[in-house]
Amino acid sequence: MSSEDVAGKRTSETAVSTIVNLAEEAKLASEGVKAPTQAALLSIAKSLVAGGVAGGVSRTAVAPLERLKILLQVQNPHSIKYNGTVQGLKYIWRSEGFRGLFKGNGTNCARIVPNSAVKFFSYEEASRGILWFYRQQTGDVCVAEEVLRFRTSCVTYVLSGISFVVYFLPSLTENAQLTPLLRLGAGACAGIIAMSATYPLDLVRGRLTVQTENSPRQYRGIFHALSTVFREEGPRALYKGWLPSVIGVIPYVGLNFAVYESLKDWLIKTRPFRLVQDSDLSITTRLACGAAAGTVGQTVAYPLDVVRRRMQMVGWKDAASVVTGDGKSKAAIEYAGMVDTFRKTVRHEGFGALYKGLVPNSVKVVPSIAIAFVTYEVVKDVLGVEMRISD
Repeated sequence: MSSEDVAGKRTSETAVSTIVNLAEEAKLASEGVKAPTQAALLSIAKSLVAGGVAGGVSRTAVAPLERLKILLQVQNPHSIKYNGTVQGLKYIWRSEGFRGLFKGNGTNCARIVPNSAVKFFSYEEASRGILWFYRQQTGDVCVAEEVLRFRTSCVTYVLSGISFVVYFLPSLTENAQLTPLLRLGAGACAGIIAMSATYPLDLVRGRLTVQTENSPRQYRGIFHALSTVFREEGPRALYKGWLPSVIGVIPYVGLNFAVYESLKDWLIKTRPFRLVQDSDLSITTRLACGAAAGTVGQTVAYPLDVVRRRMQMVGWKDAASVVTGDGKSKAAIEYAGMVDTFRKTVRHEGFGALYKGLVPNSVKVVPSIAIAFVTYEVVKDVLGVEMRISD
């Protein structure tokens, strides 16, 4: 083994030691992956705090754009109030003041920690499955250490809220590599599980976001909204729009992966502007590639997001004036399901309606990722967590 390999192994083990007891897991690799120790749980908690703070700061910074996006998606087509990014932000400021720009942001931030926790443990279970699979296929015990390194990378990027975590998975060995299909499967499964676990919060967040001072009755907060929807519309109402959300994961994750890998390969081969050194990309370049990949994935899957938001508004007894059109014209269209929502949206508003709110949604991608990255690094330094994204 060369000195470089030894140094690389020591560096990896130092990072992994904050998550798992590497020595014990390597020893018991043939029996499975050991549960986290008390020190590991403390590190997980610190990472959750760092990820929660980073996500909260980044989402708050782009909250006005996020709220405008949802308002554009669900507003009554017969009573247009928001007509573009600049005009929409000015209208919110003029009609609801500064606080109106951040309406619904509290619920959005409240979803971060539980969502990140579910993603973390979903990736943990995925790593166990990958470890078992490759041991069965190759009988290579060394795969254990590589999977642990894979898990460490996943933990860092999942908790920081960066959606392209799946692209940082390292190769296992020459005889056992993570295939693109496995990478896509792990990322999609973790995303679906986390989204499903916190979906009721997303539904009430959407309704709180579109409330205005003119709404017939105001939800007073997260718990009031949850209890009101449960009582008046039934438990199933908390999952309205869940199906298009699940379906949207497939093109989103798939295109994310394809675009990211294509950009990475192109940069390594062409080496433009000296962005590549030693056949590897810097973390800043990877973040840029991830932002570009995320934008493409979101654009293709965006119609499903519009459908999801519109389905979430169906059955709302005292729907916001944005949805009902202030009662000045035709009432909001009722939808009977995902296909019916697609059909009626295109029929009454044209194909372009499936992309309402796309501009503010795209504008917020780069600043959101940049702010999350910087905040995550700073908070982890303050908390004294050894593992960093830049490592």
